[in-house]
Amino acid sequence: MSTTVATKNPSPAPSAAQRPRRSLLGQVLARPELGAAAAAIVIALFFLASAPAFRSLAAVSTVLYASSTIGIVAVGVALLMIGGEFDLSSGVAVTTSALTAAITSYQLSLNVWVGVLVSLVVALAIGFVNGWLVMRTGIPSFLVTLSTFFVLQGVNLGVTKLLTGTVATANISDMDGFASARAVFAGTLSLGPLNLKITVLWWAVFTVVATWVLLRTRVGNWIFAVGGNQASARAVGVPVRKVKIGLFMGVAFLAWFLGMHLLFAFSTVQSGVGVGNEFVYIIAAVVGGALLTGGYGSAVGSAIGAIIFGMTTQGIVYAGWDPNWFKTFLGVMLLLAVLVNLYIKNVAARRV
Repeated sequence: MSTTVATKNPSPAPSAAQRPRRSLLGQVLARPELGAAAAAIVIALFFLASAPAFRSLAAVSTVLYASSTIGIVAVGVALLMIGGEFDLSSGVAVTTSALTAAITSYQLSLNVWVGVLVSLVVALAIGFVNGWLVMRTGIPSFLVTLSTFFVLQGVNLGVTKLLTGTVATANISDMDGFASARAVFAGTLSLGPLNLKITVLWWAVFTVVATWVLLRTRVGNWIFAVGGNQASARAVGVPVRKVKIGLFMGVAFLAWFLGMHLLFAFSTVQSGVGVGNEFVYIIAAVVGGALLTGGYGSAVGSAIGAIIFGMTTQGIVYAGWDPNWFKTFLGVMLLLAVLVNLYIKNVAARRV
């Protein structure tokens, strides 16, 4: 089996002598995250100029933390979108993971690490079922994961109230293993005068690993191929079903990780949280350059999209503006980011 797969056209690639050489500027313009990077710089300069509190190290730490809680899941969502699929259950799956770990540990009086492992198995099973149903039935992932969204939302509320009598889990901060689990999922790093939540480090690690997979491995070629043209990818031997199921399980893993952070940061979980966050993860990926039609995007772009979200949410607070306008600002930002990405892609295409 070939180690390199064409994204859209299965015809033989031209030789090095025949292949047109792209200029350095053309290569830079062709990067999917370029438009998001330009938008991030503009937004940063805007809040630095309009909100004096935004310039402090404490604000940097807060912005990076807010960005990391979006960016961790957005990395997996971006890869899934490059592979040509959506996952509308990722926001609720974060809460499901946290509830599973908390309830398992507390109700059975187990070390919290047992609950962490049980919730990981449950999360991966959700991702597998999503991927398997999409590939088995041919139903669009939008509809399959929308169904999963409602199922998980009902299970979260129903099971939590049945077992605890309330819509929240018990506080597990005094249970065995909590301190070590908190250090892994919700600790704090001191870098000189800057104190960062450990989620920022994990976010960077996940982004680097995803970028390496996309750009340096055969699996990365497969992901671009199945998102660009699934039929052509299958024709040249790409294991389409395994790739797509694996991408859904990747999103589930990252949703589980964020769920563990929420549990060990706050010691308890509300069963109704997480609804609506799936759109935030998708928007971060789109702002970062991922195409809704698949076959194009990057993990770095999703990270920049998450930073834009982090700066916007915190910048509005530091500037003292009415937060009720946040969604309006977000919608305008999304439209502008998509238009900038489209413009830069057209410019890059003309320069080749």
